Amino acid sequence: MGCGHKDDKGSLASSQIASFSHQPHQPSSTPASKEVWKKGGRMFSILLAVHLALLACTLVSSGAFEKIAVHDYDVFFLLTVMMLIVIIWIIFYLIGTSRCPDAILCKDSHAGPIWLRGGLILFAIFSLVMDVFKIGYYSSFYSCLSAIKIIYPIVQAIFVVVQTYFLWISAKDCVHVHLNVTRCGLMLTLTTNLAVWMSAVTDESVHKAHSKLKKNVTDEIFRWLLKAGMRSSSAEECNCNSQICQIFKNGYFWLYPFNIEYSLFASAMVYVMWKNVGRFIDHHSHHIHRLKFRLFRRTFFVGIVLGLIILVSGLGVLILYEVQVNSSTESSKKSQALTMYYIFNIVCLGLMSLVCIGGSVIYRFDKRDMDRHKNPTRTLDVALLMGAALGQYAISYYSIVAIVASTPRDAISALNLTYALLMIAQHTFQNIFIIEGLHRQPPKEDHKHDSHQKDLYGLTFVNINAVSLRVPDSGSTLAPSTASGTEAIHPSDFVRSLTTPKKMNWRRKFLREISMFLLLGNIILWIMPAFGARPQFDNDTELNFYGDSMWPAIVDICLPFGIFYRMHAVASLLEVYIMS
Repeated sequence: MGCGHKDDKGSLASSQIASFSHQPHQPSSTPASKEVWKKGGRMFSILLAVHLALLACTLVSSGAFEKIAVHDYDVFFLLTVMMLIVIIWIIFYLIGTSRCPDAILCKDSHAGPIWLRGGLILFAIFSLVMDVFKIGYYSSFYSCLSAIKIIYPIVQAIFVVVQTYFLWISAKDCVHVHLNVTRCGLMLTLTTNLAVWMSAVTDESVHKAHSKLKKNVTDEIFRWLLKAGMRSSSAEECNCNSQICQIFKNGYFWLYPFNIEYSLFASAMVYVMWKNVGRFIDHHSHHIHRLKFRLFRRTFFVGIVLGLIILVSGLGVLILYEVQVNSSTESSKKSQALTMYYIFNIVCLGLMSLVCIGGSVIYRFDKRDMDRHKNPTRTLDVALLMGAALGQYAISYYSIVAIVASTPRDAISALNLTYALLMIAQHTFQNIFIIEGLHRQPPKEDHKHDSHQKDLYGLTFVNINAVSLRVPDSGSTLAPSTASGTEAIHPSDFVRSLTTPKKMNWRRKFLREISMFLLLGNIILWIMPAFGARPQFDNDTELNFYGDSMWPAIVDICLPFGIFYRMHAVASLLEVYIMS
């Protein structure tokens, strides 16, 4: 495997690479440093991703219904082939870039931050546990199943391990060899993750629909109405009757949210890598900020304490909701659970909205400059925040129309309406706060003030008043020291250098408190719908207004985007917290 530039039109000459390495100040806008066929290479990889995504979407959606002659093992076969190809390409990429010294000339410091990669590893661990449960579940009755159902979780586990290692060490790479092959490989990886995500969301939605249906009908009618999952001809032969089989089955369905988030996190990181293929970074304009994560310093603990109270209270509400709604058939307990759920969310969303407004007001007084440099990671973060919020916006507006147009109206309908309105407001204000925080320059390190003060401390210990007496009242500065070449210093500048950090400190503290409170609030708002608390299916207003087929379809399509929004907001708020 050669390490030269195999793409004739899509790579640079070796002389240009050498000149770049010897001239780090060469701006990225120089025509000689640009790839000739960059747009064509990107377009080809995008077309490849679009066709594969449409094929996967067609098979995944068709495999969810019994009447269509596409089975779930057909979907598993396609996903297995795609994951195997991606594994082979990742190995090719790692070997190729390690053997070629000029493969990676620079790295994007903003791509793949440590908290994003840490979250990816966390979700990867739970995804591996889910694959173990899947293997155990399907192995319980392997004699009546297709072999691909056991092969698929094994390949998926290998895929998760290989891809997590690949993203951990290569997320910041700006590759300059095999450009078109790399773009196509990254787009194939992104499409594979999206296909796995679609399959997991569909499987989870079908499982929840079956669980709701099975509570209201007998086993015989349920088997007759079964429209997804195993084929009806083998349903009786492949019943999961043993206790260990039930543990495996319930376990991997409970772990689906982590696998869903893993696929979306990986897709986002792969997209940033795709944007950085062939990119040159001017290190003079691309500032590298080495920020330290200090959780228990420069904080009043108010945001952390309030956030933990919201988090613990939300977990209690989730447990009570699951017990009263999913385990009880009494309508009174169902109404109590819905009332409790809506009251908690109204309080939580109201506090988060007010806090976001307060944070945006504080940003109005923030003197930090806006960061206007090219940053694909930040651009993707903003796009994902705005795009993922559309899912929850859609559910909220559908709920508002159904509640306003329906009669009669009861207390639960009023709470549901308030909940929908606050959900729209909270998403809007939180997006404004996060986007403002992501576009702010990190605070200047105190070492600049320290070095400034150290130069003056000698004068201070001698007699600072003597210095001030030498300065005319008109405000002119001291004469510069021609011997040392140091800059002239006015006493007011000295005083300002000592007082400015203290004046700015309160803003940073409040922004950190707000970011931590919002982070913990988004965690509980992610946990509740991800692990079963979905009042959209338990409230009869929307079901009666839109029907039993339209409303579940709307929720199944839009809710995964709302769940992803919460998790992505957590990652973005963590970045805002560290940069404050």
